[in-house]
Amino acid sequence: MALVGCSGAQGARTESPTRTSGAPACAATAKLIPSCGAWWGIAPEIFTGLGTPRALERAERRMGRAADILHVYHRTKELFPTDREIALARDPAQPRLLLINWKPSFDHTWAEIAAGALDTRIDRLAAHIVGKFPERFFLTVHHEPEDDVDATPGSGMTAGDYAAMFRHVVLRLREQGVRNAVTVMTYMGAPNWASRSWFEQLYPGDDVVDWVAMDPYADARVRDFDGLVNKTRKDYAQWPGFYRWMQSRFPGKPIMVSEWGVFERRGQPGFKATFFASVKTQIRNYPQIKALVYFDSPRAPRGDTRFDINPAAAKAFTDLASDPHFRRTKVPRP
Repeated sequence: MALVGCSGAQGARTESPTRTSGAPACAATAKLIPSCGAWWGIAPEIFTGLGTPRALERAERRMGRAADILHVYHRTKELFPTDREIALARDPAQPRLLLINWKPSFDHTWAEIAAGALDTRIDRLAAHIVGKFPERFFLTVHHEPEDDVDATPGSGMTAGDYAAMFRHVVLRLREQGVRNAVTVMTYMGAPNWASRSWFEQLYPGDDVVDWVAMDPYADARVRDFDGLVNKTRKDYAQWPGFYRWMQSRFPGKPIMVSEWGVFERRGQPGFKATFFASVKTQIRNYPQIKALVYFDSPRAPRGDTRFDINPAAAKAFTDLASDPHFRRTKVPRP
């Protein structure tokens, strides 16, 4: 499904209803692209110690709706999806899409993984997925690689090594029968990393990447959603912003904002409410964004991203979550 992009500075588009006379209903494509609107997702109550089912139940109650996408994190030898994650995906009242974020190893370099060092681990995971979970799910491999790059030749952690690792993992899973993983290449979404000379070498290739994603956060430089997805900096004047770059670089691929969060700002208790209102106003200016997945945590690495830190923020987030743009396409049932 080809997606039509825009500059990100245009006026909001008028969306047609879910079904018009003689028109098909909104639906997800084979690559889980919603034909209307965008998915609404969450990584719930991260760093709180709660198990995923309880964290999700609480987060969905707090935001006033069920999530389309549940973002979960796995590492090294862990098998996924877990039984609990499968149950949440197959919830008969509200099925959910899983976005599984996997870092295969902290002990092997990307070059070593690409050369086959973890093939036994990959094969074991593939057998688990094939045997337990035939449904389609999103898979991202070692997300946000930029700050792990070591450009020194022979380090095993160059941008080219990352691309080779990603390719090897995806192709190995496919060879072992995993055909239901919708693959996502996840960038940090930061101008300083995107301006590095090796940045373009990170991309593994169209044949192993179904969606492209970014993980931007509303730091002190960001005022609204436009500034979040198109961050620029004076000290990196050549960088156009991530949405603009993705739109130009990947015109036929859907974009996922796979992590986004708004930090608390000292002395600005109303900032989160204002920011969430800007997302609701501006999201339709970015039609290539087909999924928005919030990172909800009281202890995110750089601050508190809870969306309901005060009543005004809670209301604005609930209003955003209930916007028709995020309700037009239903999650496909297992």
